[in-house]
Order: sequence, then C-alpha cells, then structure tokens
Amino acid sequence: MTDTTLHPVTFAGAGPGAAAHLTLGVLAALQAAEVVIHDRLVGPEVLALIPAHVRRIDMGKEGFGPSAAQGDINAALVAHAQSGARVVRLKGGDPGIFGRLDEEIEALEAHGLAFTLLPGLTAATVAAAEIGQSLTRRGRNAALRIVTGHDMDGFAEQDWRGLARKGEVAAIYMGKSSARFLQGRLMMHGADPATPVTVVENVSRPDQRRHEATLATLPEAAQAARGPAVILLGLSPRKAARLPLSALSDLPPKIEALP
Repeated sequence: MTDTTLHPVTFAGAGPGAAAHLTLGVLAALQAAEVVIHDRLVGPEVLALIPAHVRRIDMGKEGFGPSAAQGDINAALVAHAQSGARVVRLKGGDPGIFGRLDEEIEALEAHGLAFTLLPGLTAATVAAAEIGQSLTRRGRNAALRIVTGHDMDGFAEQDWRGLARKGEVAAIYMGKSSARFLQGRLMMHGADPATPVTVVENVSRPDQRRHEATLATLPEAAQAARGPAVILLGLSPRKAARLPLSALSDLPPKIEALP
C-alpha cells in the first residue's frame, strides 16, 4: 500500500547537458527539492541551478568505469524518501530512455513509496538539432529507432535487416565500443557502406564535437569521440549554416538558481 503521507520521489530528466534544454517543470522540482540524487551525465549548467541549501548526492554510473551500484542507488532513494524529504532523482537526458527507470520505480513500489515523472529531452533529439536535421522526414523514414549498442549480455542484437534498409534513421546509444560490431551487422544485412552517420559527443555541452562519417568509416569516427556520444545512423550534418544556441540573442535571460 502506498504511503500518501510522504512526498513522492520525482524522477526528472536533465536533458543532455545545457540548461537551455531543461524543462520548466524540472527546474521547479529542483528548486523545491531538499535532496537531489543525480547521475554523472547531468551537465554542470543544470547542477548550478540547484539551490545551495539542497543536499546533492552524486550516484553516477559510468560504462566500464567507476560506478555506484544500482542497489545502492535504490537504497538511497528509499531511505531519503522514507525520511520525509522532497527527493528529486535527476537523470541525464530522459529517465525513460536507457535510464534504468523501472528498476528504481520498482524499489520505491516495494516500500509503498509514491513517485512522479518529469521527462526530459533525450540526446537523440538534441543531437539531431545540433546537426540541423530532423529525425523523421516525409518520403525518407516513417519510423525512428532508438537502440542501444550494449545490453546486459554484451553487444546488443537488433533488427539488422530493418535498420539496414535505405532511408532508415536510428539513434544508437552506448555504441562507441560496439561500433565495429554495428558496422559489421549492418553491412552483413545489406546496408550501403556510404550510408551517412554522425557521431555527436558531449551533446549540447561546451565541449560538444560532431564526427561526420559513413557506415564504412563509423569505427574510426566512434574511436575519435572521447566523451559520451550518440550515433545518428542515416543522418549527416546539414550543409547550410547553423548558428549555435548561444548565438541567439533573443533568447530569454539566463535562468539563475534561487538562493
């Protein structure tokens, strides 16, 4: 039975990095929070919007690197929620896309604790915008696939025949180390080696870089990316000039954290 006397835990999406990609709902949740448990991928611009009096707990997970155990994250969520604090679980991108959201919700449910969800912009959406492209286009692709390069068993198997069709568009998360595997599977199922691919690393952050490639050169482009990256299969940067977000002078004034 859910305990309605306690504050619900708010799962909030921080977007891929820049504060400009944060929703107003998430900003309001951060400014009302007493405890924020955040991931490694939450951008410093977003963390700077958390008021100084709020307790911050860094429980990030890093692929093939130092990570907080999922069980420890679950336990921290439960403990702080049971204390009566207003808890925000802040995840990079959108919590519902490869964010282990269900595991954390189930931990709360097992203890009768309520939750709310505030989705965020995922890296695929922002990466496509950063290269001046849309993720769907009439006459090109009637579907968008969001897939992972890794799952719990290693390199993830996908619908390769479908992905290899001309005009398909996919956003591949956690695909840097599996880039050669992805290339091989796609080409084995008939994908054109000249299929455009763009690797966008550190999406929407000041150190963002994009690596324009084709399926034939995907492994090299992925290897050149040092930070977290999303692979956009089927898309290349638009050639027309595109100004960065920071160049738009008519944006609202910069949002500042409450004291």
